[in-house]
Amino acid sequence: MDLPKRKFTDPPAIKRLVKIARSSGVRRLVTSYLWRNPSIQAVDSHQHTVWLFDNTAYQSTMPKTIGKGHAWHVEVIACVFQKDSRKDISKLVATIADIIGLDGEVGTQREIRHCIAERLRPFLYHTAEAHMMMLEIPLPNHTTQIHQIGPTDHNGVSVQTVTTGSRGVKDGDRIRSKLRNWNSTATMDTTFAGPEGWLVISDIDDTIKYTKTSESTGILRTTFVDEPKPIAGTPQLYYQIEKQLQPAWFYVSAAPFNLYPFLRHFIHSHFAPGTLMLRGSSWLDVSELVRSFTVNTKAYKMKWIEKIHRWFPHRRVLCIGDSTQEDPETYAEIYENHPTWVRAIWIRKVTDVPHLEEQNSPERFEAAFKNVPNHIWRVFEEPEEVRDLIARL
Repeated sequence: MDLPKRKFTDPPAIKRLVKIARSSGVRRLVTSYLWRNPSIQAVDSHQHTVWLFDNTAYQSTMPKTIGKGHAWHVEVIACVFQKDSRKDISKLVATIADIIGLDGEVGTQREIRHCIAERLRPFLYHTAEAHMMMLEIPLPNHTTQIHQIGPTDHNGVSVQTVTTGSRGVKDGDRIRSKLRNWNSTATMDTTFAGPEGWLVISDIDDTIKYTKTSESTGILRTTFVDEPKPIAGTPQLYYQIEKQLQPAWFYVSAAPFNLYPFLRHFIHSHFAPGTLMLRGSSWLDVSELVRSFTVNTKAYKMKWIEKIHRWFPHRRVLCIGDSTQEDPETYAEIYENHPTWVRAIWIRKVTDVPHLEEQNSPERFEAAFKNVPNHIWRVFEEPEEVRDLIARL
């Protein structure tokens, strides 16, 4: 069966947010970049904020090169912003507070407004195009490699693969790299994962984090106001997976890149650290936030997961997702593409969010997994239901 097109439960709220975002000059005209070729500059700690995303290093999977002594590769994602840009965001803060029902006495509380402002700010930063930086990678053999990163594209993002040496580096090692001549905030953690073993691909929203992705106002509230809350029982489940399988962890979410610090802190507080693969949504248009959670999620996740397969084609994979979006259909197609790679698919049936009757119907799951053996996939409501399955893996 085909899933119905998702409809937001509060479309006027999103239209209002779009209007205020555009009227505030939040949407940047990308076409302006077509008419100029900016000169390349170095990042400056006094002028820029830099994010480095945690990642997972892999080895070549060519048969003749697998093994001890082979170099490691790692995809480095860096984002550069202008410091202190978009200072006046009071109108957007007030609008979001009003949309999600915090107007009046509650909405004027200083701590709530401050929370909204802090989480909203990364959506409003001015990005820094055509900037480069120097990355220091300290290896376990007490040597440090220097890699040039950049230049950033028109979204202020640089994505490139760097190669490190293999001497003294082993499967499971974790190192922290940093920008040269920078403060301690611009760092990234790299986990080295060999060609074999287990690997977990996990969704975030409504799989391990309560987000309410089926409701537009729910997304705004859980993103900008509420303290992020793990789904009950999932930290214990993931701890057991980590203990028994010792996998490499990949958290693949349709959430936009702008939420990286927010989501990274959440995962590090409750779950095993890993690589966050987020969506390259519009940096400067907060109105795109809800759409990023709900539109074309399957195509986006398929792209990321196929990349993980290229890095780790010989690992055994456990996929974990939920019923709110297209996780069942996505993981089923990945299984069909790579049936010896995916060993298990677990889908959380979300029952604590309204209006999901069709998404949770047995017919939906049967149709999604019609080409997947029954012993591969499992739908559960409580994490406790699948804990015993870990040992079978």
